[in-house]
Amino acid sequence: MKYMLLVCGDDTNDASGMAPVEPWVEELGGRRVRLHGHRLAEPADAVTVRVRGGEVLRTDGPFAETKEYVAGFDVLECDSLEEAIEAAAKHPVATIGAMEVRPFWEDEDPEGQIRRLDAELTEAARTGDTERRVACYAQDAEVVTQGRHHKGVEALRKALAEAPTGPVTREVLEFRVHLDESIAFGHALIRSDDKLLRVTTGYRDIGPRWLIVHEHVTEATS
Repeated sequence: MKYMLLVCGDDTNDASGMAPVEPWVEELGGRRVRLHGHRLAEPADAVTVRVRGGEVLRTDGPFAETKEYVAGFDVLECDSLEEAIEAAAKHPVATIGAMEVRPFWEDEDPEGQIRRLDAELTEAARTGDTERRVACYAQDAEVVTQGRHHKGVEALRKALAEAPTGPVTREVLEFRVHLDESIAFGHALIRSDDKLLRVTTGYRDIGPRWLIVHEHVTEATS
């Protein structure tokens, strides 16, 4: 399960004796417990935005005047809350500030969403539905097929319109997915009519769904 670790500093405490953070990052990263994270700029650089009555209200500075502030964040993947707490307790900032450990909101497995997106491509090809196929791609997607480069969905739509019309057989023989937060890569072996194709696909989590942002298709040699 994924956890967000909010690293909260305290500007009233002396940080000069704090241990360096790098060993903690390297140790958890090596075990694939820490997936991602970054330090944030000082609270003075924050901008707070509110909308009241349709008017955008901007305030320079943090949301609340407090001695504690969010200095950074880390995304952890742990088997339990206890494991996440143990990892948070080893963070050097915990000795001078505080660490907030919060579980990610439970949602559908991202890999399941990507595999369903691929199944949608297969069904769209089977029915010859160009618009249904195009809907699987981000607006700025880049697709390279048999040496032809299509940049953006409009170029892809035009290429599909110029291709022979009608249903196309799309049989997925192999499909492997590697996920890393909001980005994923897929490697597939696909039989399309009488051709055997190798497809490398880049996905991005865009809003409520995953979409294809890059696709490279070549004819398999064996």
